[in-house]
Amino acid sequence: MKPDDAELLKPLGRQTEGGIQKERTQSPEGYLLRLFLRSLGDPPMRITLWNGESITPATGRTVGRLRIANRASLLKLLINPNLHFGEAYSEGSIEIEGDLVKLLETVYLHRLRPSNPYSRWLNRAAKWLHHGRRNTFAAARNDIHHHYDLGNEFYSLWLDQQMSYTCAYFPAADATLEQAQIAKMDLICRKLRLRPDETVVEAGCGWGALALHMVTHYGARVKAFNISREQIAYARARARAMDMEQRVEFIEDDYRNIQGRYDAFVSVGMLEHVGPSHYHELGNLIDRCLASHGRGLLHSIGQTQPAAFNAWIRKRIFPGAYPPTLREMTEILEPPGFSVIDVENLRLHYALTLRHWLQRFEDATGRVSTMYDEAFVRTWRLYLSGSLAAFNTGQLQLFQVLFARSTSNDVPWTRAHLCHPPTAS
Repeated sequence: MKPDDAELLKPLGRQTEGGIQKERTQSPEGYLLRLFLRSLGDPPMRITLWNGESITPATGRTVGRLRIANRASLLKLLINPNLHFGEAYSEGSIEIEGDLVKLLETVYLHRLRPSNPYSRWLNRAAKWLHHGRRNTFAAARNDIHHHYDLGNEFYSLWLDQQMSYTCAYFPAADATLEQAQIAKMDLICRKLRLRPDETVVEAGCGWGALALHMVTHYGARVKAFNISREQIAYARARARAMDMEQRVEFIEDDYRNIQGRYDAFVSVGMLEHVGPSHYHELGNLIDRCLASHGRGLLHSIGQTQPAAFNAWIRKRIFPGAYPPTLREMTEILEPPGFSVIDVENLRLHYALTLRHWLQRFEDATGRVSTMYDEAFVRTWRLYLSGSLAAFNTGQLQLFQVLFARSTSNDVPWTRAHLCHPPTAS
């Protein structure tokens, strides 16, 4: 027997009966529980089974307590924790006591650290899986409908007033979410050095906040593409209310159908839905639609190494999603001969954005549960908490990549333009 096997067979701990410490005998379920904890890298957390058996770290220090309600949930966790932890938490067969974000951060840091004997296998499996399914037109529309067409009322409960559903930019840590989202849009416009009456095409426009910002603050003319029916309807209504329909056109169509030539190309939060097997198509599209003096910006959740997106997130939240590495993002731009001008990582800004979203979501859970149900509330709580933990621990990044034609000399000499106020009001 190996030393590790002997460790797994040790009793789970002691219980008190009438003031007397009595050692408990480990059950088969307890043995499986130790295997599960070992696969997580032995994080300092207490796990309790439905029969009362528990594992507590030797130090006694814990970041939280996890309760597993039944044997089926334990077995599923052993088979595929990336999928079944989320499933069990959503349905209530896993309960968490303590700070959910802090517990998830601890698990992330322990699970993939080099000393975890399972980490090499997990990394190898993730690299094998990471390309996922092909992003056909029909699949893309279904994926977007699954997430973004849940209802504008739901998102309005916890997003900012302009419904910006991407990483904000906090000029100061105490800025409000509304201020930070405006600052993010202004940062993008300054990076693109937008000038009055320049034409912009936006691939994936959400509820239209950035397109309208480019029009109203920089005098641009924008065509914005999106396949979410609810988002497009909302964006068109805003443009109509602002009397901006002559300067911005919101088009309900796949970005792959973009036609024409533009001064600037921008994509914020759409690349995660494209998939690596379609990056060459995106690069060719940008090459086709960008003028000779044109420039563009890609804003995307990313990773430091290629790995499959969390299986539960892909099933319940973002079907077909994949966050690229920085190398994979540049592979979009290299074949057409684009030159990367600037790269910025806003990882901690996204963590702070998610902290705002999570707090607003928690404040609105009573309303959300009446709109949907308690399982929906738990699903979205875990999604927002897990995302916050992932950005805090570096499991996820947020890349902004600015690019231009390699032959263009119309590029900034310094970074001074990033500090200038908007050119139009």
